[in-house]
Amino acid sequence: MSEKTLYTLIVHSENIAGLLNQITAVFTRRQINIESLNVSASSIKGVHKYTITVLTDKNTIEKVITQIVKKIDVLQAHYFVEDEIYCHEIALYKVSTPEFQSTPEPSKVIRKYNARIVEVNPVFAIVEKNGKSEEITSLYNDLRALGCVLQFVRSGRVAITTSCFERVNEFLADRESRYLLSKKKECR
Repeated sequence: MSEKTLYTLIVHSENIAGLLNQITAVFTRRQINIESLNVSASSIKGVHKYTITVLTDKNTIEKVITQIVKKIDVLQAHYFVEDEIYCHEIALYKVSTPEFQSTPEPSKVIRKYNARIVEVNPVFAIVEKNGKSEEITSLYNDLRALGCVLQFVRSGRVAITTSCFERVNEFLADRESRYLLSKKKECR
């Protein structure tokens, strides 16, 4: 059995209803659990970016990418390992204000992780932390050990590649030039 690695997939697509279902079905059919999923508009008008993390082996991730690329509305899909991307998550921690104020330890923990308090009222305070997944989990564990966590939520991973270019930009430029060339030939 092959060694499993955490892969981050970045998929660019047109903004079409139902595409997310088609993409997640690729993972379901292969019985691959999605660790995190984030979908948002990209910097290119009309193009959405899916950032998906999965724990699997290289052979399987290559097959998954091949299947995703075959979807008609998918422009491009690529997978990356940790050192090929820069990634972050955001987390919110709701902590009990009375518990939080009864000792200086929670404030020390928050400062230690460079988190920030974004809301305070007599019942609860909201702490925000963005960063690496491990830091977010560690802050949660430390606050939970102090007995002050009421709620916790975290986003999916957002990621950009460490390369100097965005592959989808090159793809779209190439597609546009091929389209213009074909139009030019039609006019002859």
